[in-house]
Amino acid sequence: MDRNSEFKEAKTIKEIQNVLITQAKPNNEKSPYFDLARKYKIDLCFAPFIRVEPIPSKEFRKQKIDIPSYTAVIFNSKNAIDHFFRTCEEMRITVSQDVKYFCITESVALYLQKFILYRKRKVFFSSDGTSNNLFEIMEKYKDQERFLYPCSQSFDSEITNWLNSNNCDYAIPVLYEIISNDVKAIVEKNHYEIICFFTPLGVKSFIENCPSFNQNGTLIGAFGDNTRKAVIAAGFHPDIVAPNPKAPSMVSALEHFLSEIVKK
Repeated sequence: MDRNSEFKEAKTIKEIQNVLITQAKPNNEKSPYFDLARKYKIDLCFAPFIRVEPIPSKEFRKQKIDIPSYTAVIFNSKNAIDHFFRTCEEMRITVSQDVKYFCITESVALYLQKFILYRKRKVFFSSDGTSNNLFEIMEKYKDQERFLYPCSQSFDSEITNWLNSNNCDYAIPVLYEIISNDVKAIVEKNHYEIICFFTPLGVKSFIENCPSFNQNGTLIGAFGDNTRKAVIAAGFHPDIVAPNPKAPSMVSALEHFLSEIVKK
C-alpha cells in the first residue's frame, strides 16, 4: 500500500507545532535542538524508538572471530563504535594504531575521537552519507585489507553485498542487539507535523508500533541514506534528508527546512 497517497506539504510555519525526534532527549541544555524549538516556537518530543542491548564478550567468543587479525573496520553507526571498543576492552584486546576505519558519515567518523587518536590517513567517511560513496573510497583498499563489520543482529545488507561481490576478506562480529521500544502511546499522544528518523530499525519500530499510520501530510525526516531508503520502502515520502552539503546533521536540516518555510 502507498502510505503517501494523500501527501500534502505544510504551507506555513504556523502549521508546524509538534515535531517528533525518534531519539533520546539530549542531556546538554545547550543542544541546538532546544535553540531550534525556541526560534520557531515548536514543541519537540524526544522518544527513542529502539534500544540497544550489548552482547557480552562471553557470548561473542562463540563467534570465533579474531579481532586483532583484521586491518580495517567498517562502522555504520555510533552504536557499532561503542560496542566494538567495549568488546575489545572486555576481552583486553589492544587495537593496533594502524587499523583503518571506514565510516558511513562524517559524524560517525568524528565520534571515533572518543576512542582513538584521530588521523585522517586512517579514518575515511562517505562525504554524502551514502553507501555508494563509501564503496568508492573502499575500492582502493578492497584487496589489501581484512575487514570487520561490527553490527547488530539486523545488519545492513548493502555493505555485506558489496564485500561479497568484491571478494573481500571480511567478518561480521555481532556485538549488540537492537530491540523496538513500545512507543505507540507517544505517537498517538499528539499529531506530529514532522517525524524524524535516524536508523532503518527506527523506521521498522515505528511501523510495528503504528501499522495503520498514513503519512497524509506528515513531513518525514531521514538521517542517512539507508534510513531514507527504509522510509521509502515503508511507503512514505522523505521530505527532510540529512546529511547533505547544506546540513550535516538532522537538526541543521530541520533548521534549513523551517527557514525556507518562513521565507514563503
